Amino acid sequence: MRTKCSAEEALERLRRGNLAYLRAQNGGGDVSPALRERLFREGQSPYAVVIACSDSRVVPEAIFSAGLGELFVIRTAGNVAGEQLFASVEYAVLHLGCRLVVVLGHEDCGAVNAALKGESAGYAGRLAQEIAIAIGGEKDACRASLRNAERTACLVREMLHKVDGNVRTVVGMYRLSSGRAEFFDAEEHE
Repeated sequence: MRTKCSAEEALERLRRGNLAYLRAQNGGGDVSPALRERLFREGQSPYAVVIACSDSRVVPEAIFSAGLGELFVIRTAGNVAGEQLFASVEYAVLHLGCRLVVVLGHEDCGAVNAALKGESAGYAGRLAQEIAIAIGGEKDACRASLRNAERTACLVREMLHKVDGNVRTVVGMYRLSSGRAEFFDAEEHE
């Protein structure tokens, strides 16, 4: 099992992985049979938690050139916070030793666009209403996605302060158009 890395080391690995992804023609993470066997025997030891949207174009393992066992990924439409998300983050921090949580927003988010349009029908409408609270009066879709990720990061950070105050929470923004991921400290964007 790998040794735990600091939040700063984890963030640097994500940055390097995204740079590798930008240059790659194929996926870059290890998914070998030998690694699968080792992870089965020894268990997982991810270096970061990534809370991402369910959008099929946003695949954290690919974006960060990560292989099996490297990232603890939690996906919900619009990366909206709730009890199941908090429980998953808490597990990754307390039981797997993750020191970094990234809330990854992205361009052209369907859930954010639904909130911008004021959709309110069904479960998707409830999700859009939650996102509408996060984005306030923002009308620009990209800035709205960032504000939505910032709100989730803020809620996660508040929950983590009760559990383990030594975990860093950052906001990421994934640019579908270029493949580039940018990172911001959650505190800078509240």
